[in-house]
Amino acid sequence: MWAFIFGALFLGLGLGLLYLASRFARFSVIRRAAGKWKGIPGKLLRFALGLVPALALVLALWKAMGVFNAAICVIHLMVIWILCDVVNLFVKKKRGRDFEKYYAGVFALGITFCYLACGWYLAHHVWRTAYPLETEKQVGNLRIVLFADSHVGSTFDGEGFLKLVKEMQAENPDVVVVAGDYVDDDTTKDDMVAACEALGTLETTYGVYYAFGNHDKGYYGPAYRGYSGADLIAELEKNGVTVLQDEVALLGEDFYLIGRQDRSEPGRASMEELTAGLDGDRYSIVLDHQPYEYDAQAASGVDLVLSGHTHGGQLFPFHRMGEWMGVDAKSYGLERREGTDFIVTSGISDWTIQFKTGCRSEYVVIDVLGGHSLYNFN
Repeated sequence: MWAFIFGALFLGLGLGLLYLASRFARFSVIRRAAGKWKGIPGKLLRFALGLVPALALVLALWKAMGVFNAAICVIHLMVIWILCDVVNLFVKKKRGRDFEKYYAGVFALGITFCYLACGWYLAHHVWRTAYPLETEKQVGNLRIVLFADSHVGSTFDGEGFLKLVKEMQAENPDVVVVAGDYVDDDTTKDDMVAACEALGTLETTYGVYYAFGNHDKGYYGPAYRGYSGADLIAELEKNGVTVLQDEVALLGEDFYLIGRQDRSEPGRASMEELTAGLDGDRYSIVLDHQPYEYDAQAASGVDLVLSGHTHGGQLFPFHRMGEWMGVDAKSYGLERREGTDFIVTSGISDWTIQFKTGCRSEYVVIDVLGGHSLYNFN
């Protein structure tokens, strides 16, 4: 899937550059600069002149936000520009004549800027999403605050993360759970330490629990970022965070919390192994970074599964691509299967792409309400 995404981004960047050059060539300033050249030489000269602002735009975006975000911007601009040109054709046909100035290009640039500015805000601002869940089990009530995919250092640093932790603390949670991808390869050691210290400020009834995601241990080895997965565990535990790696914790007398190894880890325990011997009268919560093994989790009889990983789908209209390709069971939100509730959060940040147009960043507040005879999503 990642090979497909990266290949599509680079292909889109190349095609977008060529397309933008042809569009910029239609502006009157470019046409005037090309002078009186006609035919093929004139078209080539206009394209060459149009390539200058197109290339300058791509390089500026690349330098400011990196190659992946530059590709995202260029692809969006190309698609929106095509749509504006199509609308321009209909208007031209209706009017019976073309406009003297290339208004379609102006609208394309303006619409793309506004659209991606909204996408930037949706990624960099964090909302609160609430789910009340009722269960027939006589277990009392539990307030869970869930977050995932902080990728510390992407849209906020360690200090910025502390501000979000204070917002979560204001929810008065009984437990805070971290569903993986807390850090990644580009998270500095200083930011990692600061973020762990921020978690250490949380005051809850049952504590703070953490399960690994696919990025947390790093893909390029400890030398690349200056610390290992073991160093991360040590820093988390120093700040009172319990790390669960295919382990079960008991929260009070009524709730199990099952923290799974990430799906990318070889030899992780099965749901059958993790739930063997558990008391079925207690309410069981699974922390599993990647939303994938829904059938096995539902068959195991657990009550609630919490995941991240998908970033909510991130970009419209491909926000369900993981489901379409069969690599994710769900991209975002709440679903119920065979008596098990599944929640996938869009996360509080992003990995590399700095825009969210198919969702928004969030932390999640879940109120488990015990002793209810009817299930209610409201």
